[in-house]
Amino acid sequence: MNHSPEPFRLLPGAGTSPVILHVPHSSRTVPESVRAGIVLDDGALERELDHITDSHTADIAAAAAAGCAVTPWQFVNGLSRLVIDPERFPDEREEMLAVGMGAVYTRTTHRERLRSDGFDGRPLVERWFHPYAEAMTRAVEDRLEAAGRAVIIDVHSYPTEPLPYELHGDGSRPPICLGTDPFHTPARLLAAAEKAFAGFGGTGLDSPFAGTYVPLEHYGKDDRVSALMVEIRRDVYMSEPGGPAGPGLVALAAALAELADAAGQEG
Repeated sequence: MNHSPEPFRLLPGAGTSPVILHVPHSSRTVPESVRAGIVLDDGALERELDHITDSHTADIAAAAAAGCAVTPWQFVNGLSRLVIDPERFPDEREEMLAVGMGAVYTRTTHRERLRSDGFDGRPLVERWFHPYAEAMTRAVEDRLEAAGRAVIIDVHSYPTEPLPYELHGDGSRPPICLGTDPFHTPARLLAAAEKAFAGFGGTGLDSPFAGTYVPLEHYGKDDRVSALMVEIRRDVYMSEPGGPAGPGLVALAAALAELADAAGQEG
């Protein structure tokens, strides 16, 4: 385990680019201070990380950024989502609280105990969640100031077979799931994504995972902030669970680059 891990990184892109590739769930890093509050033994923790981590998504985003005509920005979580999940609501608005997976998880992907009953997650929220949210908010505001708009492309992956924690796991599981928001996902951005990812066997909307990430400061208020979630079914590019990437990664990076360039060009 890393003693002093970097909690997140903002990787600069072109000054005029409005696009931020957001990668929240790619890391397996759990600081030792956080590991102490997890009840799983080391082997069980590694298996849980195999299931819960969106493996190689940071590599997909990095390769995409390198292949863009205009380099997008990247905001990459350096910590596992078992520390905090930056994409959850930090309060009772979060539906995943029903399965112990709010901003701080207390249950595993298989609904087993991850942390002790009565665990107080507030210190983790204060230490890790709020600084992440503030930094992402600043990144979006910087793009608004520099480019007049911001486009968040949220890069995720999901398992081929549903896991017990999924609240909507009985829905369709297309090769590419596009998560949308009625306020923040304009039709042109969705159309660009459907075009870019047309070659992977089909895209679907909001199943098995719906929605997309927008900082709460802007959520539902500022239509200059556009957002789309790209959920990649893991068999498209890697060995499950938690195995190496395959040749699909290169093709996915090219498709993501196409989407990022299209999103950056739209006025």
